[in-house]
Amino acid sequence: MHERIRHAGLAERLMSAEQAAELIQPGMTVAMSGFTGAGYPKAVPQALAGRMEKAAAAGSPFRIKVLTGASTAPELDGALAKVEGMELRLPYQSDPNVRERINAGTLNYIDIHLSHVAQHTWFGFFGDINVAVVEATGILEDGRLVPSSSVGNNKTWLDLADKVIVEVNRWQPEALDGMHDIYYGTALPPDRKPIQMTAPDERIGEPYLRVDPAKVIAVVETDAPDRNSPFSPPDEASRQIAAHLMDFFAHEIKRGRLTDRLLPLQSGVGNIANAVLLGLADAGYQGLAAYTEVIQDGMLELLKNGTLRMASATSFSLSPAGIEEFNANVDFYSKRILLRPQEISNHPEIIRRLGCIAMNGMIEADIYGNVNSTHIAGSRIMNGIGGSGDFARNGYLSVFMSPSIAKGGKISGIVPMASHVDHTEHDTMVIVTEQGLADLRGLAPKQRAKLIIERCAHPDFRPLLQDYFDRASRESYGKHTPHLLGDALSWHDRFIRTGTMRPE
Repeated sequence: MHERIRHAGLAERLMSAEQAAELIQPGMTVAMSGFTGAGYPKAVPQALAGRMEKAAAAGSPFRIKVLTGASTAPELDGALAKVEGMELRLPYQSDPNVRERINAGTLNYIDIHLSHVAQHTWFGFFGDINVAVVEATGILEDGRLVPSSSVGNNKTWLDLADKVIVEVNRWQPEALDGMHDIYYGTALPPDRKPIQMTAPDERIGEPYLRVDPAKVIAVVETDAPDRNSPFSPPDEASRQIAAHLMDFFAHEIKRGRLTDRLLPLQSGVGNIANAVLLGLADAGYQGLAAYTEVIQDGMLELLKNGTLRMASATSFSLSPAGIEEFNANVDFYSKRILLRPQEISNHPEIIRRLGCIAMNGMIEADIYGNVNSTHIAGSRIMNGIGGSGDFARNGYLSVFMSPSIAKGGKISGIVPMASHVDHTEHDTMVIVTEQGLADLRGLAPKQRAKLIIERCAHPDFRPLLQDYFDRASRESYGKHTPHLLGDALSWHDRFIRTGTMRPE
């Protein structure tokens, strides 16, 4: 494998994951690569977790602060959470062990817009970065790194960390070389300049990550796959949501607000997102572009059949079948995919300039269009806000999607008042459930409420929502956004007490 480590000096710093983990000390702030289960270090975090477990058994707990690009995988988040080795975690997570500790109050978690992480690190808001642990596909003769299957915040980690550990992963295909566009033109206020990108397929950077070889204290060889959880096929509710959205796009084209090339697409990950992507192909769209965060299975299919001409992102998030497809046709995809730092993939200025269509999932929306995408019953976090806010606030269209009911019909996806607000009514333009689509643009709050109840609420909950809105319209303190606070929040209180939002 040494052929992937071409810098003579760095080849001399080869060591085991266990030896590299010894270089990380308690209390350090450690920035790690990884974004949505791709491109994360596989060996050093597990070795570090083993060391932490021994330290805890000896009565000397060992904890660190961990920053990443987004969620990672069991080999990183899961391993460190199981041994209670993290005192702080940001910016996004999806590991059940991490979630359990956050909700138990034993792990501090900072949920933050993904576009903010790099700049807040540069501003010094998180303190010094003591060590960066970054996966790479290879190391060039001059010490630059061939990035892996995600870029995330790696540029910032390498720039700011006092010391660097590089994992060189043979499993990552060498054909990734050249697929990246690493932009080095950012600066701090007041010296910032416009980012010169006017199209999703425009290159503004270089293919490699820079790192000062003097900062690299260890190089570890690995041969391990990214997290490759399979996706469930779209269910009927997801297909119905996709159909409503396709009808909406057709209407917007007919009105002249969109062309048949739409606008650059941003899509969250999961069942509904994949159903929407498949719906675009079924509707006959061709030559579209994606400016998003994650390349998922559905996008590979769209690239192959011509629905998408290219996709810009910061990471992959592929199932086992998706990984097999990518590896088998990597030469084809390498010409149509660009991976960028997340401070560029999620940059508000670029998102607004390109006019992205943002399509993201939600946990619930209230009748006025406030969206909760992170918390159950107001206080129990699921994953995090991720990049949805970056795109919702700045995109040409912000679409939020969810089934109208959950837990076998015990919970309504449309509620009188959201138990937690990630995206205010001011950032929400379209809400879609399997029941229908509510276009909220140009509507006042009470007009929004009528449309959301009529179009998006499940029939089992629609009379309850209508009754609440009617009473609030008559009895509320103010009439602009009518609310009866006790009644509105009783829906969530009832769920906490009984497990259902249905009246007792």
